[in-house]
Amino acid sequence: MKIAFIGGGNMARALIGGLLQRGFAAEAISVVEIDAQARAQLSGQFAVRVGERLGGDVEESDVVLLAIKPQQLHAVAGSLRGLLRDQLVVSIAAGVRTADLTRWLGGYARIVRVMPNTAALVLAGVSALYAGPAVSAAERQRAEAILAAVGTTLWVPQEEQMDAVTAVSGSGPAYVFYFMEALQEAARELGLGPDEARRLSLQTFVGAARLAEQSGEEPALLRERVTSKGGTTERALACMNDDQLKRKFIEAVKQAAARSSELGEQLGTN
Repeated sequence: MKIAFIGGGNMARALIGGLLQRGFAAEAISVVEIDAQARAQLSGQFAVRVGERLGGDVEESDVVLLAIKPQQLHAVAGSLRGLLRDQLVVSIAAGVRTADLTRWLGGYARIVRVMPNTAALVLAGVSALYAGPAVSAAERQRAEAILAAVGTTLWVPQEEQMDAVTAVSGSGPAYVFYFMEALQEAARELGLGPDEARRLSLQTFVGAARLAEQSGEEPALLRERVTSKGGTTERALACMNDDQLKRKFIEAVKQAAARSSELGEQLGTN
């Protein structure tokens, strides 16, 4: 399988690094990147082919992976039209719907849309994928194999669900960092030093996530086990419940999903 990356930013680097760690051949990967410094870094770090313009590597590829900003995709799609024959197009451009990308590509519909998240940078991401009816089972496997190089994958049956995915896992790392930031701030206000606050909060999140993953039990049950009657955890959770923190958090995630839908509408007006 030959893969042509359009764009060489952080997510493309993560995917390339993950693929190479899994034994994928560097000579089977090419990257089109307009920034000269980025091209030099990609070539030096990964020994992959790099170029400034769309051309032969794209034509000869089996998969074209679009790793550029959503606002750039309309113009790039126009240049791609004449280079596509039977390649699978994988888009990680947030918010761009397959119907719009198909239209920009002149009716080309062999497209898989993906929403990864930033944990892919440390090969611990989660990526949701959606494929239209023009994508074969073998092509779905190809797309999944690429994204599995940087974490876990799941398929959604309806593209509309990608807005929820964006709100939950795409934006999700920011929520975790937000609460981690708050826990560190609380630790400092309680008299702990910055290094102590960071280590305690970071390992608490890492350990709790690992416990939830490995136990297979629901978070509510795990929470109940930590919460002793009349204890410190119960006092803290009562304060959060008084402020309806859970309800506000759920509403915040719904707002993120609504914004994802709005952005999709805006990007599709071209």
